[in-house]
Amino acid sequence: MKKTALLLVAPALGISLVAMGAMPAMAHDGAHAYSTTLDELNNSGATGEVWIDVEGTQATVTVNASGLAAEFDGAAYPHVQHIHIGAQGTCPTMDADENGDGIISTTEGAASYGAIGTTLSIGDADKSPDGALDLMSAPSGDTITYKETFDLSQDVLDSLESGTAVVVVHGLDPATQPEGATEPSDLVPELPLAATSPALCGALAMAPAGGVDTGVTTAGDNGGEMGFVALGATLAAMTAAGIYVVRRRTVRDN
Repeated sequence: MKKTALLLVAPALGISLVAMGAMPAMAHDGAHAYSTTLDELNNSGATGEVWIDVEGTQATVTVNASGLAAEFDGAAYPHVQHIHIGAQGTCPTMDADENGDGIISTTEGAASYGAIGTTLSIGDADKSPDGALDLMSAPSGDTITYKETFDLSQDVLDSLESGTAVVVVHGLDPATQPEGATEPSDLVPELPLAATSPALCGALAMAPAGGVDTGVTTAGDNGGEMGFVALGATLAAMTAAGIYVVRRRTVRDN
C-alpha cells in the first residue's frame, strides 16, 4: 500500500513542478517593457538605443546615444528628447520634407511620430509636454547616457501599449546640414532650424519585461528556474511509467 502511494506521488509531483516552472513567466504580469534602436534622421550620423520598463504608471527610461552634435555657441550642445505619441508610430523619411529645404523639421516629422507625450528631461525638471523646449534640462554633448524613473501619463501608457510611441532626440550640427539649417526654427524662431530638428528616431516595441536593458539572460538569472523546469519535466516524463508500475503491482496483488 505504501509503495503504491509513493508511486502515485511521483507523477503528481512531476506535473506540479512543470506547472511551477511556468510560473516565473507570469511573475511580471502587469509590468511591461519596450525598446528601440535609434536611427539617424537628417544625416545626423548619430546612433542610439532606448529601453523603457513600465510597472503600473511608473517607468524607468534609459537612453544611450552617441555621434550627436557636440557644441552649440561654444557650449555643450543640448539635445531635447521626447516620447512622441498619437500618430502613425513611425519615423519619417525624407519624403516628409515638404518645403524641400533638405531637412525634416520637427513639425514635418509630426505626421509620422505625433505630438510630444513626455519630455525626457534631467532630474526633477518638467517631464510633461510643457517642458519640451527647456534646453537647460536636456542632456548635452555628443553622447547621451540617460536613466530616469518617473510616472507616465495615461495617454503615453496607452500609446506604448498600442505601438504608436516613438522616441525622438533633437539637435543637428548646422555644419553638416544644407544651407536651410541656419534659417529660423519652426518651433523657436530665435534658434536655427538645426537646433530643434530631429537627429535620432526610434519606434518603441514590446520587449521582455525586466530584461530590456541587455537582451541577454544569464545563467544566474534563470538557472534555478531552469532547474525546476528540468526536474519537473523529468518527473512528468516518468508519469506513464509510474502509473504502469502501479497497475502491474495492483494486478499482481490481486
